[in-house]
Amino acid sequence: MLVKEIMSEDIHYINVPGNRANALEIMRDTNVSGLPVVKKGTKEVVGVLTRTDLVENPDEEQIALIMTRNPITASPDDDVKDIAVKMMENNIRRVPITENGELVGLVTASDMINNALWKMEVKDPVEDYMLKDIPTTWEKTPLNVAFGIMRYFNLKVLLALNNEGKLSGILTETDFIDESEVVSERTVHNTSVGTEGDKWSWDSKSVLYVVKNHLKFSDKEVKDVATPDPVVVTTKTPVQECANKMKQRKIEQIPVIDVEGDLVGLVRAIDLIKAISD
Repeated sequence: MLVKEIMSEDIHYINVPGNRANALEIMRDTNVSGLPVVKKGTKEVVGVLTRTDLVENPDEEQIALIMTRNPITASPDDDVKDIAVKMMENNIRRVPITENGELVGLVTASDMINNALWKMEVKDPVEDYMLKDIPTTWEKTPLNVAFGIMRYFNLKVLLALNNEGKLSGILTETDFIDESEVVSERTVHNTSVGTEGDKWSWDSKSVLYVVKNHLKFSDKEVKDVATPDPVVVTTKTPVQECANKMKQRKIEQIPVIDVEGDLVGLVRAIDLIKAISD
């Protein structure tokens, strides 16, 4: 199977020069978590911008200073297995498709699942591909604390547990962004420096004002924002069936439970892509 058979051709992108407000507006309007970046007036690919880039750089407005430069790309005539390897080796979820350096398409982890993997006869169980270090939090955790937990795991998803320790919901990076805003905070730093001379001499003071942007979350708790009763699979669910569930529900991650219904893992689209590259 070739890349051109599964790539999206009707794609959204952003130009440089550009700013974060415009990028975030496009992402929200089109419900995407990342955009190829092209040089203004052309379709020359110069970078990739993700929601994570915006979250991790609240102080920076210019897209050129936030985006990932020299992104991994592929050709429409490449084999799907080759692009799967690129995603796995570089831990990325989207690859711009180019011809002569110009953007002609995009392949995301979802495209790999929706247009390729679910058709393949992959009977391996999900447990062979799932994450076992599960990012979880109590469903009554404040959003700002929950966001810190998700960032600690360096993932884009967090699972909510109820008072009995059972799975009660799932949050994605998008959920957190929708419940936050970038605010500016000014801090004052005073430094005193003694002047030369006798003990009666005046001290000189230097005052430094530092303005820093950061994400401010609403006062909601995890349970107020999380998607309740998420779709689940068991450790023995075949990869193909799991991919089909992702395709049908238009999701990129599914919690994994054991035969007793206890949470034991998490499988993401990027994890299942390994089945294509094997």
